[in-house]
Amino acid sequence: MKVFEITIKPVSGFGTPLKGDTIFGHFCWQIAYDKTLLGQSIENMLCEYSTRPFAIFSSAYPKFCVGTKYHYIFKTPNLPLEDMYQMPDKKREKIKKIKEYKANKWMIIQANERFSSFKKLKFVNDKELLEKAKSVLSNEAKKQIRKSGSKDFIASFFLSHNTINRLTGTTGGGDFTPFQVEQKDYFPESELALFVGIDDNYVTIEQLRLGLERIGEMGFGKDASTGHGRFELGEDAEVDLSTMGCDTPNACYTLAPSVPEKDAFVKAFFSPFTRYGKHGDALAKSRNPFKNPVIMADEGAILKPKKMDIFRKAYIGTAVSNLSKTEPKTVSQGYSLYIPVKVET
Repeated sequence: MKVFEITIKPVSGFGTPLKGDTIFGHFCWQIAYDKTLLGQSIENMLCEYSTRPFAIFSSAYPKFCVGTKYHYIFKTPNLPLEDMYQMPDKKREKIKKIKEYKANKWMIIQANERFSSFKKLKFVNDKELLEKAKSVLSNEAKKQIRKSGSKDFIASFFLSHNTINRLTGTTGGGDFTPFQVEQKDYFPESELALFVGIDDNYVTIEQLRLGLERIGEMGFGKDASTGHGRFELGEDAEVDLSTMGCDTPNACYTLAPSVPEKDAFVKAFFSPFTRYGKHGDALAKSRNPFKNPVIMADEGAILKPKKMDIFRKAYIGTAVSNLSKTEPKTVSQGYSLYIPVKVET
């Protein structure tokens, strides 16, 4: 499996987070509607998905070019604080530092620079991430950030919506009550890194880009019909994720929500993430558009394998099936690309 990094440039707000399993679902719809995209139907592409995935998508992460090197902003791993920081010995100082460290939601990894321990990395909170973003933006973009008044790199706000009762010509109670929808906006000139593993016997980078370009044009996720979820693609490059991690790893840092293989790991540190899936496109209007819930390990999980041969392949996890009564063949991405790391716990 080859892994590519593709740059995403947001051009609108997003109603749905750019998580790997959701991006995979959107790409599958592109295959379903255009058999010429990969030269095969979606049914054929999914035949061997449980044993040989044709594509695995990471979640999208901010990245900045500082000087001549890219800095990737990944989610802080779900590890005990002692594994990421040098903790003070004095109890009072330790309590103060714990509060400070828990606010650090992000970690910074430089491209092509290995790290032997998480303690060697820099962790930042939302405010510090925004300041880092400002340092590489144009003056015009900085003005827009100041004008918005937001203190976070990803600005979150609510939009009011309503539904008109065609009998009365107004809103009202029940189904016609005005409601609010959350939207997340990236600041101007933001770039996101999307890592995608592909089996080049089935998918080429050109085909992958074409599918993603169509998703960006049509809109990704919720409220795409009202202009949300638009993005453009930047450059792409083949990458080796192991060059970001440790050369003597004993654990995997996951880049997307995943369903780890049963009995493959001796320890797991993760935040549970429940995917309440819903069919998209034509099936969104079916009698039962909702999928069965799936409990996943959210991105940023640390998984310690029983056997070191797991590092021979670029991904961990499984395919998720038996998801839908409307479409029994439905599958979800339970796979995740990973960065090999070393943890002390």
